[in-house]
Amino acid sequence: MRAVVQRVRSAQVEVGGAVVGAITEPGLLVYLGVTHDDGDPEVGWMARKLWGVRILREEQSASDVGAPLLVVSQFTLYGDARKGRRPTWQAAAPGPVSEPLYDAVCRELAGLGAHVERGVFGADMAVTSVNDGPITLILETPPR
Repeated sequence: MRAVVQRVRSAQVEVGGAVVGAITEPGLLVYLGVTHDDGDPEVGWMARKLWGVRILREEQSASDVGAPLLVVSQFTLYGDARKGRRPTWQAAAPGPVSEPLYDAVCRELAGLGAHVERGVFGADMAVTSVNDGPITLILETPPR
């Protein structure tokens, strides 16, 4: 499992011109990708890491200050463009595998006490954010 995490002042995601998820205060915008062999261990690790990583102001975590998270599914995090001009998506898990794991990460975060806003899995989304810092971090679950 892979995530690109941005510290933001605000962020929102729209589908078809309608806002479906938004955070209006400082927090984290998370783009989440799933690969084929991800499962429950990766879900728990990623949720705990996202909730506890200290990238907010004054080296605080979302859990320290109750900051919200906007979590957006993004299979393209597993794109590979090393060869040719067209990326391949072979490392990205298909929707029937990745959607339940995306949902599980969001549920796990909520279970830890996070306010979680979401995109719409598989939708064509427009994401708007105001980066803070800017701070962008790539998180990847450790290999089993």
